[in-house]
Amino acid sequence: MVIRELKPSQRVEGRWLAVLEDGSILRLGEGEVVRFALYAGKELTDQEALDIQDCARRSGLKEKALALLTRKPQSRRELGRKLREWEASDQEAEAICDRLEELGYLNDGQYAALVVRHYAARGYGEKKLRDELYRRGVPRALWEDALDQLEGPEGAIDAFLAKKLSGAPDDPRAVQRAADALARRGFSWSDIREGLRRWGAEVED
Repeated sequence: MVIRELKPSQRVEGRWLAVLEDGSILRLGEGEVVRFALYAGKELTDQEALDIQDCARRSGLKEKALALLTRKPQSRRELGRKLREWEASDQEAEAICDRLEELGYLNDGQYAALVVRHYAARGYGEKKLRDELYRRGVPRALWEDALDQLEGPEGAIDAFLAKKLSGAPDDPRAVQRAADALARRGFSWSDIREGLRRWGAEVED
């Protein structure tokens, strides 16, 4: 198999296109071009062509993983799941995750803190935050450090009650609905009761 033409891609920076004599095209990174000493007119054995294709496939997986992380942070488990959806083997997925951790693009500790800040800013309580950390595959060993950065729940509860009870502070049904909503948002009943007392209301468990 002869490389009829080798040229840089006009669409993707750092990508090269190797046009083979049968008309097929190998999409390669600069690393593959250098590693396999490719040039127009070079003749490849069948095994060399397979090795180049496999190397290019793995490089493509790394590029997709990096592009995903720059758009949307992920936990290691989430990224590994995505790589397997892209047909990476378990070994390839682990190797790519290891490399991206080394480069600082993948960091479960930073991701845990980001998840906690995001949901806390939206007015959710600790139970909801723990649920999200679990759902996103963040190792449990990292949860407490992330949660320790939170302020107390008083501010979020007071803001929620001020919004929900401003028009009906003495309506027991409105108070109960607000309490139930806070519980669904992940706040403990002890914190909810304290918040209602600050508002001058009570609710049964």
